[in-house]
Amino acid sequence: MVRKILHLDLDAFFCAVEELDNPALRGVPFAVGGRPDQRGVVASCSYAARRYGIRSAMSTVTALRLCPDLILVPHRRGVYSQMSRQVMARLNDLSPLVEQLSIDEAFVDISFLPDDPAEVARRLQSEINETLGLPCSFGVATNKLVAKIANNVGKSRARGDAPPNAITVVPPGEEAAFLSTLPVSELWGVGPKTAETLARYGVRTIGDVATWPEAELVRLFGKHGQSIVRHARGIDDRPVEPERETKSISKEITFSRDVTDGVLLERTLRQLADGVGRQARKSKLSGTTVKLKLRWFDFTTLTRQITLDHPVDEDDAIFEAARELFRRFWPVGKPVRLIGVGLSGFAQPHRQLGLWEDLAEESEKRRLQTTLDDLRERFGDDAIRRGSDLSSDEP
Repeated sequence: MVRKILHLDLDAFFCAVEELDNPALRGVPFAVGGRPDQRGVVASCSYAARRYGIRSAMSTVTALRLCPDLILVPHRRGVYSQMSRQVMARLNDLSPLVEQLSIDEAFVDISFLPDDPAEVARRLQSEINETLGLPCSFGVATNKLVAKIANNVGKSRARGDAPPNAITVVPPGEEAAFLSTLPVSELWGVGPKTAETLARYGVRTIGDVATWPEAELVRLFGKHGQSIVRHARGIDDRPVEPERETKSISKEITFSRDVTDGVLLERTLRQLADGVGRQARKSKLSGTTVKLKLRWFDFTTLTRQITLDHPVDEDDAIFEAARELFRRFWPVGKPVRLIGVGLSGFAQPHRQLGLWEDLAEESEKRRLQTTLDDLRERFGDDAIRRGSDLSSDEP
């Protein structure tokens, strides 16, 4: 059976949501992101802003330098998540095989439907446009790799300040021909270093890779060379996977000014650990590996991790492990630009109590943790604060 795979990408999603609430933003250069005086970055930018060279992940300081009239809109995570859920619900109504890649991107397998996949994409696009007011683009192909690249190509061909709202179809049997003229960097698994190595051998397009002997690519890149040549020929057998396994949970913060105060840094660690623990419990996950991330004033980054003897999801346990790493690896007084906490190595939340642990005390801790989670869920993250979160000049 010839597969029918759709790749959905919501065009400049955060900006599109902001335009729904403020139509005056349509057609003008604006970006969703952090304030320049707080080392903010661009999370999303309008197509009018992109004409000035502004891109996602660019610092807002640089973005304002490129376009002094750029309008900055603060990030509203909950609003975007709510709109994303409405989009994904429409995909799940169409097919049980939906693989959500991010808040604004997903694959859909509609191989079981008798309909022409291009027509299905048009109907979906029209529904999302009309009922939610969101622009979106689709790539349509027989596999995930080609559908994703087709969408990238279709969006890149758009001109003007309006979102692409494109649909790009690669018919069965034409995968290799479609890919052949594209730069090799478009292939999954071909990063800058691999592309640079290939360029030294005169290989610059995907078509060049497809005609190269597989044995030579394996000699250069090992087993990875086999994947490169298969992908270059438009071959990708990976299924659309409805549930993607969570590999890690992390929280981090970039300070508006470099911090040298150890008390403030540990207080921030406490807050980040609380956030990681809450997300872990919400996802019914517990992990054995706690990670600390520190970025210095010169942008170099240090990451260290510790493996515990049992899986945890409690705020205190995550914090204590992160604090141990912090005290071990932070040179006292060294300015910190960013600090983060992560949890991985997931297992089931339940764990065996140690020989000397008190069952009643453990149960009491769990009830307290659950109560705090419920309060924050109902009334917001700031409904309950730890005494350690209060600065020395607060009552």
